[in-house]
Amino acid sequence: MTTTADRIAATADPQDLAERRRAARALLKRPLLASGSTDPDDLRLVRRHQSELIQLFADGLGYRLQVDPTSARLFKTGLGPDSTRPLRRRSGASFTPRAYALLCLTIAALTRARTQLLVDELVAQVRAAAVDAGLDVDLDAIGDRRALHAAIVVLVDLGVLRERDGDLEHWADQRTQSLLDVRRDLLSLLVAAPLTAASSAADLLTLAALPSAVGGARIATRRALLERPLLTTDDLTAEHAEWWRRNRNRERDWYETHFGLELELRAEGAAVIDPDDDLSDERFPGTDKTRQLALLVLEALADEVHRTAPGGAGTAWRGLPLTTVERCAQDVHARWHDRLRRDQREDPDRALREALGVLARFGLIRREDGAVLVHAAATRYAPRVALLAQSATGETSLFDDLTDGED
Repeated sequence: MTTTADRIAATADPQDLAERRRAARALLKRPLLASGSTDPDDLRLVRRHQSELIQLFADGLGYRLQVDPTSARLFKTGLGPDSTRPLRRRSGASFTPRAYALLCLTIAALTRARTQLLVDELVAQVRAAAVDAGLDVDLDAIGDRRALHAAIVVLVDLGVLRERDGDLEHWADQRTQSLLDVRRDLLSLLVAAPLTAASSAADLLTLAALPSAVGGARIATRRALLERPLLTTDDLTAEHAEWWRRNRNRERDWYETHFGLELELRAEGAAVIDPDDDLSDERFPGTDKTRQLALLVLEALADEVHRTAPGGAGTAWRGLPLTTVERCAQDVHARWHDRLRRDQREDPDRALREALGVLARFGLIRREDGAVLVHAAATRYAPRVALLAQSATGETSLFDDLTDGED
């Protein structure tokens, strides 16, 4: 299917196309662009090409783009009820349910607050919102105060709040004072679905995702690849898998033209690769010790899969008994014991549990019926990979034989 956005791209001036690609990438990376809190060139390009971008996101992804003089908001649906992509504090820790609740209460409180207020005034408004919602919140307790602080910081990062003066960073622990400006124009853009039509959180997620029904397999598959850039054909419905088989080569051009992304096709599905390494909100493995331990465990699991769990070409998941996974992880911990953090050395069970949790979050392993399934993409991180196996389509598999050669 050729959309209006595709026809525009085919006849576009190269400079205009490059500008639209940059603007589209900026919106994917940061769905709320605002003057004063984001790169002004990004917002300028979005405003310049707003008609084409509105068409691109509507036709290509079923997303609504709203562009105003001082902001641009891409209403993305995300991946629905998925707990693997939480909001994070600046420390990197995931938002707790309490922090999410306090974020919602803070947004509600700000709708009736003045455009400039002290943080203590905001706290009073949050208390009142909690009473109205029937929630038991104790903002004198350090746990709730830290959760509220995390919520306020998220709104600062989004540009909804701006610290004009004071010391917001130490408010939770030291009760420091801060003067905040409220951007009401941005506050009204935060909620992606009509709240009055939803009676539960599940309803709200369903309402937010409704536009996906318009494009069927095309919209659903594109959204999945952009939100979590690893597509596994085994995990698609029969209808969506058939659509993918017919259109995957055309899709490769679509991702490159509109977003500058490379679509790597494999027997098991596809992966979206960003040559600029700029769009990922989480990196693996990175420099974090937990992720580095996860990488070492993944290498061991990939090697074990090659030795003991052969499968047919195009099969994305291969299983290992849970006891085998635990043995591989313990062997890795023992081998690299001296290179780990002190807490990882002293509590190996917790260290390995966290490492396996990282792999699950990135979609590289998953538990099923007492076994651990390892994804074909795991071999991307294993040493001495040689892509040998081919499927009936002629595409190589990510499951391959380990050799003694170099990567």
